[in-house]
Amino acid sequence: MTHPTTSMRRRALLATASALALGGLAAPSAMAQSGYPNKPIRLVIPFSPGGVTDVAGRTVADFMSKRLGQQVVPDNRPGASGNIGSQQVATAEPDGYTLLVVLDGTFVINPHLYEKVGFDPVRDFAPIGKIGDSTIILVANPGVKARTLPEMVALSKSTAGGLPFGTSGNGSITHIAGELLKQRTGADLTHVPYKGGTQLITDAAGGQFDLLVANPFAPLNNLIAQGKLRVLAVTGPNRLAAMPQVPTLAELGYPEANLTSLFGIYAPASLPAEVVRRLNADINKVLADKDVQEQLRKLDNVPSTSTPQQFAAVIEREYTANARIVKEANIKAE
Repeated sequence: MTHPTTSMRRRALLATASALALGGLAAPSAMAQSGYPNKPIRLVIPFSPGGVTDVAGRTVADFMSKRLGQQVVPDNRPGASGNIGSQQVATAEPDGYTLLVVLDGTFVINPHLYEKVGFDPVRDFAPIGKIGDSTIILVANPGVKARTLPEMVALSKSTAGGLPFGTSGNGSITHIAGELLKQRTGADLTHVPYKGGTQLITDAAGGQFDLLVANPFAPLNNLIAQGKLRVLAVTGPNRLAAMPQVPTLAELGYPEANLTSLFGIYAPASLPAEVVRRLNADINKVLADKDVQEQLRKLDNVPSTSTPQQFAAVIEREYTANARIVKEANIKAE
């Protein structure tokens, strides 16, 4: 199913503006009544422990706990590419004590893949703010006779059946990135989906398939540092500080193939405006902390702040762009 896109941005911005306006009319306000926050906050992470979303969410939760004076407790609820955890937050009480770490794919890809995702990314959620952007890297195992992206494209075209590329799952943001790369470069590539990243990188290093499209994270970075995997290109506007020798897709002549994944915080819809403003301000201040920035950059994440309205607009833009990629690649949910 493809979720309607023509009015998504207008709906998102109007919903956010209405929430902020109406929330300010509450008398007395939710914050005044409760002294928000006066108890621990549950931060739902809709993916398994150890991945990029999990580590980024836990990093922010730790520093948010110190700032708010209440524990922000990470709660992993994996399943269905983030749908299960997101469904739980969509139906939670909009009181500021249940929040969601959003990897953009859950909101901007899943509605195009699944007949029913169990939530409406606009109607059921209130955007709080962005955390950052994560680069995606194209990696080859050492047995691949291509040391650059142009060589890889040429090799794929001259290889019977093309070259297989592995990702952490069908319909994942890395799968979308691989399909976009295929569409824009003309490379002959075949998707090999895994369920998670650990076995994926082990098999890639072992030569089980030629290419890997992934977000950088510690186990993968270690194999790259050991020479067991080789990075051909990175997405995003700039080269990675940890891989300064690796060119971006834009530098290689494919700016339209750039795709980064982003992280942010959402809450159930109808969250009081004062709580939205409080959480947005605190998240932005946490992201300005040098220790937080350093920890996120170790994950190859670039910290990035926003207003709720700006975050909603980014999600809308990515939603529309990914609809085209999914349709062109004919990607279906498993």
